[in-house]
Amino acid sequence: MKGTRPPAIPFIFVTIVLDVLAFGIIIPVLPRLIQQFMGGDTARAAGIIGIFGTMYAAMQFVCSPILGVLSDRFGRRPVILTALFGLGFDYILMALAPTVAWLFLGRVLSGITGASYTTAGAYIADVTPPKDRAAGYGLIGAAWGLGFVLGPALGGFLGDFDPRLPFWVAAALTLLNATYGFFILPESLPPERRKAPEWRRANPLGSLRLLRSHHGLLGLAGVYLLYFVAHQVMPAVFVLYTGYRYQWAGRTVGLALAAAGICGIVVQGFLVKRAVARFGERRTMLAGLCFGVLGSAIYGLAPTGGLFALGILAGAGAGLFTPSLMGLMTSAVEPSAQGQLQGATGSLQGLTGLIGPGLFSLTFASFIGASAPFHLPGAPFLLSGLLTLTALVLGWVVTGRVARR
Repeated sequence: MKGTRPPAIPFIFVTIVLDVLAFGIIIPVLPRLIQQFMGGDTARAAGIIGIFGTMYAAMQFVCSPILGVLSDRFGRRPVILTALFGLGFDYILMALAPTVAWLFLGRVLSGITGASYTTAGAYIADVTPPKDRAAGYGLIGAAWGLGFVLGPALGGFLGDFDPRLPFWVAAALTLLNATYGFFILPESLPPERRKAPEWRRANPLGSLRLLRSHHGLLGLAGVYLLYFVAHQVMPAVFVLYTGYRYQWAGRTVGLALAAAGICGIVVQGFLVKRAVARFGERRTMLAGLCFGVLGSAIYGLAPTGGLFALGILAGAGAGLFTPSLMGLMTSAVEPSAQGQLQGATGSLQGLTGLIGPGLFSLTFASFIGASAPFHLPGAPFLLSGLLTLTALVLGWVVTGRVARR
C-alpha cells in the first residue's frame, strides 16, 4: 500500500483536470446547439435542457452506488478506467448527433460513465488519513477549478468556429486521459480490504441506508442534498441566462466560467487546508455556505454583466463547503465502506440533478415567458440562494449537535 500512495494524489488530480477540461469544453456549446435545434426559441430550449439534465442525473443516481460497490469489491482502478473510456466514446457520439434525440442519448450515456467521480472520491479516502481528507478533497476541487479555467474558455473559442468541434476535442482529451491512466494509475484498495458485493447496497435506496447507520451522517447528507440542489442552477441556466440578460456570446461565457475556475483553484487548492487547520471542518463548511448565499443573491439581482461578475468572486468562497463536508463524512465510516459512502453521496448528487435542472430551467422559463406573472430573469438564482440558506441553517444545527456529543 505504501508503494501506491506517492503517485496516487497527483494522478487523481491530473485525471480530474483532464476529465473536467473535456466536460467544460462542451458547456458553452451544448445549450446553444440545443437552441439551434429548437429554432432559436430560448424558453423552449430551457425546457429541453432541463429534461437533459434530469436524465443525466437519473443515470448518476442509479449508477453511482453500483460503481461504488464494484470499486469496493474489485478496486478503484478498473472502475475509473472503464468509465473514462466509455465517456470518451460518448463524446464522439454527441459530436456526430444529427438530432436532439441523439444528443439526449449521449447525455444518458454521460450520466452512466460520469459516475466515475464517486470512485475517485473513494480513491482519495483510501490514500489519505482522516485528518488530511479535507485537504485531499480540496485538491479535487482545485482540479475541477483548473479544468474549468481551461475547458469553458477553450470550448467557447472552438464553438465560435464550429459547435461540433468542442465535442471532438473533449473525446480526444478523455480518451488520452484514460490511456494515460491505463499505464500509470496504481490501485489504492489492497485485496485484504475489499469485500464481496452486497447488491442490496448497489441500488440507490440501499446505498442510502449507510447514511442512517452512523451518527450524524444523515443530517450531513441533508446539508449535502440541499446545497447541491441549489448548485444545479449553474448548469441548468447559466449559459441561457447570461445570453438572455447580458447578451454574452459563447466566448464571454467561456471566459466567465474560466474566471470562476481560477477562483475555485485559489479557494480549494490553497485556502481549504489553511481554513480547516485554523477553524476546523465545521466552521469552514458553514463559511462556505455563507459565501454561497451571497454569490447566488448577486447573480440573481445584478442588472449588468459587470456586477454579475462580482458574484463569481463572492461565490468562489462556497468552495470551502464540499471539502470540509466530505472530511466530516468520510471520517464517520470505516475504510472498507468508503466506496459505498461515495456511491451514496453520488446518488444524492444524482438526486439533486433529478430535481435541480427541471426546477431551475422551469423557473427561468416561467419568469421570462409571455405568460410570466412578472419579469424576473434572476429568479432561478434567488431560489438557489434560498436553498443554500436552508442548508446553512441545517448545517449549523446538525454539526452543533455532533460537536456537543
